[in-house]
Formats: sequence, C-alpha cells, structure tokens
Amino acid sequence: MPLFSVIIPVYNRAALARRAVESVLAQTFRDFELIIVDDGSTDETPALLEEYRSRAAVIRIPHRGVSAARNAGIRASNAPWLAFLDSDDEWLPSKLGRHADYIAAHTGVAIHQTRDIWIRDGRRVNPGKKHRKREGRFFIESLERCLISPSAVVMARRLFEEHGMFDEAMPACEDYDLWLRVTEREWVGLVPESLTVRYAGHDGQLSTRYWGMDRFRVYAIVKLLRERGMTMSDYYRAAAIETALEKLGIILLGAVKRNKAELCRRIDECLSRVSAGVFELPSFLLED
Repeated sequence: MPLFSVIIPVYNRAALARRAVESVLAQTFRDFELIIVDDGSTDETPALLEEYRSRAAVIRIPHRGVSAARNAGIRASNAPWLAFLDSDDEWLPSKLGRHADYIAAHTGVAIHQTRDIWIRDGRRVNPGKKHRKREGRFFIESLERCLISPSAVVMARRLFEEHGMFDEAMPACEDYDLWLRVTEREWVGLVPESLTVRYAGHDGQLSTRYWGMDRFRVYAIVKLLRERGMTMSDYYRAAAIETALEKLGIILLGAVKRNKAELCRRIDECLSRVSAGVFELPSFLLED
C-alpha cells in the first residue's frame, strides 16, 4: 500500500493538465499512487490522459463537477493519506517528500498543507496577509474565506470517514464547505515552504463562472449549523450565524440591484429563519 493517493480531477483542461500530471510524476518521493479522474471532458483531455495509463489510474465519469470527480478518486484510492491537485496547478518536486517528513514528525495531525506560489496572468504575485497560510485552529477565520488550498493539502483518510466527502450538490465553494466541517473539529498543520504553484487568470475557473459566490458559502454555513448546531461550541455557533447573516445581507443587496424580486423574497425568508435559529437548507442559493 502506498503512503499517498494523489487525485487530480480534470475537465476540459487538455492545454493545462499535462503540466499538473507531470509535476506529480516528477516527485522525488515515490511512494504514491496517482489517480486522474476525467469528469466527462469533451475536448482532447481523454486522448491526453491515455498517455498516462501505464503510470496512473485513469478514471472517466459522466460530467458531474469537481466534487464528484474528487469523490470518485477518493473511492478508488488505497493509501492512508490523500493529496489533491487541481488540473491547472502544479507541485514542486519535493512536495510529497516534505509531507512524508511532516507526517513522521507530527503523528497526531490529520490535515496539513504547504504554502503557495501564486501566478496570475503569467506573473508571480504575493498573497495578501489575510490569505497567508498558518497552522492551528482557525474555524472562525475559515468562515470568511478559504484558508486551505485543495492543491496544497494532505489529509488522513479518516477525515472523510468522520466529516464526509465533497458535497456534489455544490457547483462551487465545495472546498470551503469541506474546510468548515474539518476546521470546526480539527487542528490544521503547515509545512512552511512554498511547494504548490497556483495559477489564476485563465478561462474555466469556477470563481468566474457563477454570480455571487457568497451564496454558496451561506449554503455551506447553514448546512453546517443544521448538522452540528447542537454540538458545536456556543462561540463557533454564534460566529457561524453572524457570518451567514452578513453574507445573506450582501447577497440581498445584489439581488435588489439586479431587480430579482423572487430571489429577494427568498433571501428575506432565509434571513428570518437563520436569525431565529431555524436552519432550513437554502437549496435555492445553488440555483443559477
């Protein structure tokens, strides 16, 4: 059994996926299996992935989104530790080796990540202070924004057994949803080296495909409150409610500006329910 299962979800990324796959195959630490999940691509991606069948498990599924692709990879994996790489990102060659070192030295930590190198429109940029990676318990900060990168993280298999997998109903912010569930109970570690290269500014990114990304975050927060509101600490519960109300207010302002009367009505109802401590799943926020 390998130490790591590396999972790369791919959808119509023939121009970028080779870079990601090759960066995994170039790892100096070799005790891993590579699983590439093609999420029903319609471009040249399937032909590209055929080249790697001798060095990776290549799975093709009907197009259902990145959560379904990652989950398919998890179900097909064998290792006790799972690592993910988005098909538009890449790793430096020593990444998995440093994760192996960290695991050996921190036996009680079930999730940790590396720092990132950010490339936007072909140029390296420095992340703002609020985005800098750190270790510890940071559920409160995670309510506002993602502080864990899928391409940078390594997770023990037990976390998916205890906290669930990626939510396949969510078209975006599915990682935010998982990080809330994990950070509500787990201490997060850090390899303080920039070993993950993240690229932004190209076509096809989920953050540019949908309006109002905060609506997905509200859905995730309300879902968490519905599932764990009675067991989480009073401090965490109050912070989650406050953040949901703040983000609902922002979404409402956007709906007003766009003259979406029915959406305004439903957001108002959601605001009232959350304020009253009633956490009905706001599935309407997932609709386009």
